[in-house]
Amino acid sequence: MRVIVTGASRGMGKAIAEIFAKAGWEVLISARNQAKLDAVAQEIMQRNPGSKVMGKAADATIPDQVRAFGSWCLEQGEPDVLVNNAGIVRDRMIANTSETEFDAVIAVHLKGHFAPSRWAAAYWREQFKAGVTKQRHIVHTSSTSGLFSNPGQSNYGAAKTGIATFSQILAKELSR
Repeated sequence: MRVIVTGASRGMGKAIAEIFAKAGWEVLISARNQAKLDAVAQEIMQRNPGSKVMGKAADATIPDQVRAFGSWCLEQGEPDVLVNNAGIVRDRMIANTSETEFDAVIAVHLKGHFAPSRWAAAYWREQFKAGVTKQRHIVHTSSTSGLFSNPGQSNYGAAKTGIATFSQILAKELSR
């Protein structure tokens, strides 16, 4: 079994990658920084002898980079699960939030979940049309900030709410 984890150079993405590695999955990780990905892959494999973790730098908000990362993933073998975890935080009260900070958080969370999902959905649809009917899964990370609204997180909370709705829509669109 093979899983792709975006935003895996630290924090939750790194932890998700390690959980899959411990369970015996081959793990393909992405984030913007290749050196961090290499370090994470080595660290996880050292703690989990026999595991296979490989990383390739890609910005999940840039469709060309996502497609290149997807092609690299396919060279490693057929992915079974995509975990979209890319995200950033720029906490500020709304009166102090710059447009640049707001846009960056929205882009990384929403487009950073859209672009890899779009790639996987298109690829898996073509596989389905070709007769490959095995189960595939897309997992998105969200946050209670998107449900319970934390002060200082207008951008982050809005993005996380968007991810929750995006996930529900994808579940309906991709159920086959």
